[in-house]
This record gives sequence, C-alpha cells and structure tokens, in this order.
Amino acid sequence: MNVDLFDFELPAERIALRPASPRDSARMLVVEQGMMRDALVSDLPSALRHGDCLVFNDTRVIPAQLEGLRGSARVGATLHKREGPRRWRAFIRGAKKLREDDTIDFGEDVTATASDRGEDGSFALDFAGDEPVEVLLHRCGRMPLPPYIASKRPTDARDTHDYQTMFASEPGAVAAPTAALHFTPGLISALESAGIEHATLTLHVGAGTFLPVKADDTDEHRMHAEWGRIDQATADRLNAVRAKGGRVIAVGTTSLRLIESATGEDQMIRAFEGDTAIFITPGYRFKGVDGLITNFHLPRSTLFMLVSALMGLDTMQAAYAHAIAHAYRFYSYGDASLLLP
Repeated sequence: MNVDLFDFELPAERIALRPASPRDSARMLVVEQGMMRDALVSDLPSALRHGDCLVFNDTRVIPAQLEGLRGSARVGATLHKREGPRRWRAFIRGAKKLREDDTIDFGEDVTATASDRGEDGSFALDFAGDEPVEVLLHRCGRMPLPPYIASKRPTDARDTHDYQTMFASEPGAVAAPTAALHFTPGLISALESAGIEHATLTLHVGAGTFLPVKADDTDEHRMHAEWGRIDQATADRLNAVRAKGGRVIAVGTTSLRLIESATGEDQMIRAFEGDTAIFITPGYRFKGVDGLITNFHLPRSTLFMLVSALMGLDTMQAAYAHAIAHAYRFYSYGDASLLLP
C-alpha cells in the first residue's frame, strides 16, 4: 500500500510533553463497531465486559541513551537491541566519526568498542569490564525519551518515573509500552471488581519503533526485530479466556504484535520466545487479539498502519480527525483509544 494513505496533519500543540495526572484521568476515545464516543481511561471497567482479559507488556525501560567521545569527537548512542551478554546494537549520532574497532568513552568509567556496522548505519557496541551492562547504563545513561518530546524539552528526574509503567519488571526496553502508562493500582482493582482479568508478557521495545517509514510502499519497509516472550501458562490462560467467550485485549501495540506472532492459523496462542519483526498493515487477518488499547500515533508510522489494519483505514482516519478536533493529546505521554472491531 502507498504510505501516503497513512498521512495526516497534526498540530504541534497536540503533542503531549507530560502525562496526565493522575494517570487514569487521561482521555480515551472509544471506537467500537464504527461508532465513536469520548470517555476517560478510568471508565474502562464499564467499557469492557466481564470475562475480558487485558494483556500488558512488563518490559522495563533502561537508560539507553549515551553521550561519549571517540578521541575528541562527540558521539551519541541509543541502544536498541541486546545481541549478547555485553553487546548491544545501537543507533549512532555522529556515525561518520566512528569506525569499526573505535572505542567510545561514555564517562563514569564506561567504555565500549564499536564493531559490525549495519546497513542502517547502526553499530554493535561491546562494553568493557565485568559489571552487568545495566549497571553501567545506570551510571552513564539517561532515559530515552521519544524524539518528538526530547526535541522540545530536556529529560529530567520526573521522566524516570513517568516513563515506566506500573508493570515494568523485566529490564531491556529502550521505549516504554506507553498505553500501559495510563494504568494505576486503583484502576486495576476496579477492573478486577468488574470481572476483567489481566495478564503480562514481555517484549523489549526497540528504538526502531520511532523510525520513520522511508519507503513509498509498505511492501518495501522492513521492521527491526525485537525480542519477546510469552510463557506456556499465559498462553493457556489467554486461550481459556477466548474459549469462555471473553476477549483478549492487548494493552499497547507491543503486546498485540507479540500475541499475533505467537498465534497460529488455528487461532491458538502458543508459548513464544525469540525475535519478532511482524509488520501489520491493512489486509492482515488478526488471529489472537480481539481489541486494543493504544495511544495516538505518528503520521505515516507503522503503528498507525497497525491500528488501521485492526479497525479499517477510513475508521481510523475519522477517529484521528475527531481526536485532533477535540484536543486529544497525542503520542507517548498522550491520551488513549480503545479499539474494538
């Protein structure tokens, strides 16, 4: 499909620079069977059905943005995928200054050697020493806020809390599964009281999620792989929810992509551990999920293509036009949508 079909104009003032407070006070556009209505995230217990199950991503964002020196040249690195115990694939700012076997000094006694330059300009970085790389990152790294926020204000101490979900327990992501940022312990209790279950899986979100689609046609775009895991107990539980007539509703596109990667043509969800580079565009037949809670995404992005696949391109263009006209807040710290095809 032509990527231009997924374009739209977004006023800059619609981009949220801070999350709603409290988190579940964010607005929520409910799109169900072609109808739209305005609500709040705190209305979810009445918007869903007894027996439904929400699926959250329990990945934890690591301080994956680094600033360093190769000699006297400044180099920036954004880690995006672990390739070994001490090796991470990284997008490099100032890549023209970097060659294979160069050493970057990130300060705080943290150094890494560059190798294996990729076709996309990325490098593998091998971190020196014996301490776990996560320990090193907490010494010299910072939270990797999305570029559309970081370009408008500096990262600060609030982001250390704001950019983690209440489920964050498995370190490894360089971007938050932002739909889950809206959830609070109080909201989870209210959902449980309404008979709505929840489960977790792990998908370590990579920085590739923010990369623009540069191709003119979706068939020419290649996704970056991300590592994920669904254990057998969770797969069995989600299959049981659907067998009893409940709906499996992914909280965030990361949860949705992993569930779909783990689901066979027989619509049975299976245990999964490994990389996925699934790219969902209109025409895709969903097998494992029955709905989605997600934020509002960038024009021409793979995520807007995904929601258009779930709900229909015309429906999502109308929903986004409504959201823009009614001052919904967009992107990672923005408002939510509940999409029920």
